[in-house]
Amino acid sequence: DGAALARTDIDPAHKFAWGENIGWLNWRDAGDPDGAEGVRVHDRFLSGWVWGENAGWIHVGNGTPANGTAYANTNGSDFGVNIEPGGDLYGLAWGENIGWVNFDTRASLSPFGDQARLDGAAGRFRGYAWGENVGWINLDHAQHYVGLFCYADFDGNGTVNTLDLIAYHNAYNAGDRRADCDGSNSTNTLDFICFLNALNGGC
Repeated sequence: DGAALARTDIDPAHKFAWGENIGWLNWRDAGDPDGAEGVRVHDRFLSGWVWGENAGWIHVGNGTPANGTAYANTNGSDFGVNIEPGGDLYGLAWGENIGWVNFDTRASLSPFGDQARLDGAAGRFRGYAWGENVGWINLDHAQHYVGLFCYADFDGNGTVNTLDLIAYHNAYNAGDRRADCDGSNSTNTLDFICFLNALNGGC
């Protein structure tokens, strides 16, 4: 799929959303190795895949909107979930087994503060998305939610230190897709620089 599916931004400890009619939806573990094609959060849109044991694959976008900024959602070749500057989500995801999932719930749920959105301050998704064939998908549970993973914590142990650099270096040398830091669909020196910048930025 799109070049932006190189690595996921989803926290391994917080990767599930819940649909009352379809069960748990895993936003992280798509691809081989795990996370290689899970959901990735960009500045203005999402890309990657969600897996539901009862729903199959759900595609949130290919990472290459036609205009370079946001998916138009006017046809099947340019669809996906977008992020407003304030964090609200809008646009469509597609599941072969469940049809379209609408992440633009602002009109019906904004008055209650329950619209689907990315809460940057808390590092997690909130609110509800709607699937015509599956009902509400809950992103707002207090314990079971979809959170963001800090890329600099490459070994996933909750702290950022030299061990993350070693883990990244090993992945980089192995050609692991997770080492594609800049999402260019290739691993090169620019990815190493990208990771060093992430490491310096911390979590």
